[in-house]
Amino acid sequence: MEFLVVVILVVLVVVIIKGVFEINYKNMKEIGKNDKLDKLTQKYPDNIEICKWYLKKLKNEDVEIEENTGRESCLYIAVTNKILIANIKNTYTRIQTIAHECLHSVQGKKILNFNFIYSNLYLLYFAIVSVLIIFNVLKNKWLFLTILIVLSMIYLLIRTYLENDAMIKARYLAKEYMEDVKISSKEEIDEIISEYDKINPVGIKGTNFQLFFNTCMKIIIFSLICFIRTVAF
Repeated sequence: MEFLVVVILVVLVVVIIKGVFEINYKNMKEIGKNDKLDKLTQKYPDNIEICKWYLKKLKNEDVEIEENTGRESCLYIAVTNKILIANIKNTYTRIQTIAHECLHSVQGKKILNFNFIYSNLYLLYFAIVSVLIIFNVLKNKWLFLTILIVLSMIYLLIRTYLENDAMIKARYLAKEYMEDVKISSKEEIDEIISEYDKINPVGIKGTNFQLFFNTCMKIIIFSLICFIRTVAF
């Protein structure tokens, strides 16, 4: 029964945080749409060229760049030092999104490598312990739930730092790029940056909530497994 209480408490916390953060996924999708700015940024170079400019500016040109139109989101992979650019060519947000990933590439190597290793070990722990609980190999369920919660807190701390750092700085790097290449007028650049200033607070809250939600879901799933195992046997 105690595990069911944990599930209910965590669900309540998620609902409360979602309300406090005013998370609305439908609105989040709509807020990033702007046909005028999409057309305005079409005159900029392709994504790889923009990425190369950022990396040169950041003095980190040894990063491998790969464009994959089949992907829905961009990604920097620390262990291979590679940036994957998704299908974002037709959106005005691409200038800032690419800046975001390039900024990941210059974050501290120690924390980037630790994040990569730790994230995989965290997922592995969750998967293995869940299976072992299902087959009743592990007896002290509370101990392993406590460990999962602690690991989740560490994961959340690292990921939110890395994402927030890149998201906050990307706006300024994107503006610097547009001012340097002089493709748009000052008024156009100001309009684009003004729109970034509108969507960024929403994006930061959404990203932070999604990371929090993902860790909570692991705790909920694991607690449910423990509850079912306790009741059934």
